[in-house]
Amino acid sequence: MNKKTDHYKDKINTKTWLEFIKLAAPRKGLIISLIVVLMIVAVLESISPIMVRYAIDHFIKYNVTDGLVLFSIIYLAIVVAISFGTKYWLKLSGRIETEMSYNIRKTGFEHLHNLSFSFYDRMPVGWILSRMINDVTRLCETISFGIIDFVWGSFTIIVILAAMLIMNFKLALLAALAVPIIITITIYFQKRLLKTQREIRRLNSEITGEFNEGIMGARTTKTLLREKENELEFFTTAKKMNRRSIDASRMAAFFLPTVSIIGMIVAALILVLGGEAYTQNLIEIGTIYALFTYTLHLWDPIRQVAGVFREMQAAQAAAERVITLLNEPVEITDSAEVLKQYGAQDGAGEQPWPEIKGDIEFRNVNFSYVEGEPILENFSLTIKAGQTVAIVGETGAGKTTLVNLACRFYEPQQGQILIDGYDIKSLPQVWLYHNLGYVLQTPHLFNATISDNIRYGKLDATEAEIKNAAKLVCADKFIEKLENGYFTLAGEGGSRLSTGEKQLISFARAIIADPAIFIFDEATSSIDTEIEKQIQEAINNILQNRTALIIAHRLSTVKNADRIIVLKNGKIIEQGVHAELIKTRGEYFNLYTGQFTIDTNV
Repeated sequence: MNKKTDHYKDKINTKTWLEFIKLAAPRKGLIISLIVVLMIVAVLESISPIMVRYAIDHFIKYNVTDGLVLFSIIYLAIVVAISFGTKYWLKLSGRIETEMSYNIRKTGFEHLHNLSFSFYDRMPVGWILSRMINDVTRLCETISFGIIDFVWGSFTIIVILAAMLIMNFKLALLAALAVPIIITITIYFQKRLLKTQREIRRLNSEITGEFNEGIMGARTTKTLLREKENELEFFTTAKKMNRRSIDASRMAAFFLPTVSIIGMIVAALILVLGGEAYTQNLIEIGTIYALFTYTLHLWDPIRQVAGVFREMQAAQAAAERVITLLNEPVEITDSAEVLKQYGAQDGAGEQPWPEIKGDIEFRNVNFSYVEGEPILENFSLTIKAGQTVAIVGETGAGKTTLVNLACRFYEPQQGQILIDGYDIKSLPQVWLYHNLGYVLQTPHLFNATISDNIRYGKLDATEAEIKNAAKLVCADKFIEKLENGYFTLAGEGGSRLSTGEKQLISFARAIIADPAIFIFDEATSSIDTEIEKQIQEAINNILQNRTALIIAHRLSTVKNADRIIVLKNGKIIEQGVHAELIKTRGEYFNLYTGQFTIDTNV
């Protein structure tokens, strides 16, 4: 991952940048307005030496004041126009950057919601967040300010050279000949500086990682007496970064004086040659001043334009990462036929959504997360509507895989998964999730009130429905003891609540949606025994005439299931009710008695 993330290309990929701009979709009107304003400002800024030239050759040379007031008004108007133009292009640039950031993040957020769970299994959350926050911010800044620097710089160079050529072709040619020299030097230094800055960023990432490991692994480091070795590794990396930072500072310090010296040499030559021409009455003093001023002003826009390409080079990898993320294929989608027939909402298609009873069938299912490493092979299982079926087995037996497939988080490579006889691929995903209640072992709560977290399962739920759901799962007792009751903030990820309390809220959230099928993935393994009994009683009540699929390591929670399925290596090796399986003294008996012995010892 790091190699991929830290990879940079030396050449600018125009296709990548155009694709990013297309996805960011800034309004063309804003960009055109920005370009026009920048061109006007560039022209107005370039008029100043011409105005001073006129003042020298007219007012000063002939010691006259006729027209001086009008001249002053025009000059002041130009200064004011430049000021307002600068303010306006800054405003336009900010709007373009903000709009691009909004559009690309909106597109990214929608796309991330559509991606399958296999993507999130492969990609760390930190990598995804970095793409959508850090990379997008950098790219939008690069584009918005890149437009400014490139348009203003390019047009300023053209206007200055054109004005100089009109004033005096020979002296202008001298300045023009220095342009490729300055460009070559600028490109050379910026390439070297870019390479050094990339190395600094890489070393900075290593230092950050070492800091993180040092803090997170402080106990391990101390107990294994690794302090000296870790310090040596850290100091080695820090010294490398220090040396590279000094190199970058030296290059930057050497570059600007070099360009300035060349610029001053050219300006000095123009003064000398212009002075000789003046003695021969071939040129005016004002023209010499204008040429001298233009020569000094010529190098800054050249650096600006070169800087645009340097920034694009530096941000090239970020652009590729964001494009790769946004182009990540959506593996699980509703076909056009399904959307036409049923629509994305009930009543939006040619037919209404079918009523659900709750029959579930796995028919000859083959599935693997990694090719060549099958989890399920020719797997078949039928669950009748209203049945409570418990899936048990050792870690890696395939229990969670069954849940992932039933919820259509993944799709089997072969075989079918049917609900009420319908292949789940033949119905909209929203139909499935509308009829499905899913409770995780480690529930996620949002940084909102407890009431809103429960309401997340049914957005139009009333306060009475919320309280009733909480009561059904025995959550009302602890909620009412809180200072703000149902309006208590849960904190980020539910940080203000205990694990058991978060589990209860997740039960209430699933129950309030009143789904036909309930899936509990190790749902009671984090709750103490007393609360577990209360929840089990509530579950038994609410699961009347509903289908339930329960996966639990604490086998005491599945004793009342209508059927217990024992999995091993993705195959059903035993099934029946609790008493029957205990009598057979097979795998379930070993799991149950082993766990009972452990619990007793504890």
